[in-house]
Amino acid sequence: MAVAAFLTLGVRAQAPIRARVVVSGLTAPLGFVQDPTNPAVQFVVEQGGRIRVVSSGTLLTTDFLDLRGAIAAGGERGLLGLAFAPDYATSRRFYVNFTNPAGHTVIARFRRSADSAIADPTSRFDLQWGAARFIEQPFSNHNGGDLAFGPDGYLYIGLGDGGSGDDPGHRAQNRAQWLGKMLRIDVNVPDSHPTGYQVPSTNPFVSASGTLPEIWSCGLRNPWRYSFDPPARGGTGALIIADVGQGSWEEVNYEPPGRGGRNYGWRNREGAHDRVTSLAPAFLPLTDPIHEYDRRSGQSITGGVVYRGAALGTGVRGRYFFADYAQGRVWSIGLTIDPSTGNAVASAPADHTAELGGSAVLGRISSFGVDASGELYLVNHSGGTIVKVESLSTPPAAPTGLRIIR
Repeated sequence: MAVAAFLTLGVRAQAPIRARVVVSGLTAPLGFVQDPTNPAVQFVVEQGGRIRVVSSGTLLTTDFLDLRGAIAAGGERGLLGLAFAPDYATSRRFYVNFTNPAGHTVIARFRRSADSAIADPTSRFDLQWGAARFIEQPFSNHNGGDLAFGPDGYLYIGLGDGGSGDDPGHRAQNRAQWLGKMLRIDVNVPDSHPTGYQVPSTNPFVSASGTLPEIWSCGLRNPWRYSFDPPARGGTGALIIADVGQGSWEEVNYEPPGRGGRNYGWRNREGAHDRVTSLAPAFLPLTDPIHEYDRRSGQSITGGVVYRGAALGTGVRGRYFFADYAQGRVWSIGLTIDPSTGNAVASAPADHTAELGGSAVLGRISSFGVDASGELYLVNHSGGTIVKVESLSTPPAAPTGLRIIR
């Protein structure tokens, strides 16, 4: 009954929203990341290898960082993720996730230069994974690619299962392999540290025999985009992972704060359904998603964010927004949290696609972002634009570049 009441009140309280293109002229954008030191500045990750700067709504011509000569791009490869260290204001450190020319995953640390709009390319340091400075990818797809710092200050790295179909190596259930996992590492180490990180002592498998201690959770197919519900804005601190499905189900996984050690089931399960069960999972129980949808609704989920801004109204605040890349659709779900367990139950989804302008405005949505005020943005990969979600009660932006014609 509590869930039904939440659903009814949440949907009815939502004010109409709209989408407005705020940045254009991009090439295959995959991410929109707020500068933690300047509310007027955001960074756009382009798949081809450039990180672009948006200052007060204007796309600058000078890149923050250009990695086009260091990566392989195309398909599911490229420059895929960007995250700024919690102490970026003083350390100037940030991290990127990309596929190198051989197609393997690199997590590299850089520093911003003395100019806040330009990175120092000579500061590159590739984190070391075992004996290598990369994580080997056996196939070209399912690279994951997102990076996010949690409220705990640690860096979370989502990796796909290595690619092909149905995880032929059963890698997502193999705790001696990086692939198909969420990793959690502590990158607050000196520049001289040989690997660039240490393993937090509170990681769930840190003492488990035959298990990589960096592993935070298992059983993921391709966690393309994930995010934390920000406590600084009244959120729960939960990690919400959207995992791209194989051929039947797309899923949203909800992880209460600090609740690692979960097995999300792939390849034994796709969503909440049996998939390939010829080999046993790494461990039980398997954690089901809080929301899933089948191929009638979409074919490739793009994870989003819990909205914690103010401009869209209280009826939208606390809802999780996500999209489908293939269909260009946008939904939100309400989240009812069990105070005793921290687990969430999702409401029925609200479909926002039409009110946001449909495919003409949204295109293929590769990512979500938020600005310094917590307001919501969508990344249109196919159209090369950044789209801001606004309330219909918000006055339209004043036109710029006007001139008098006599």
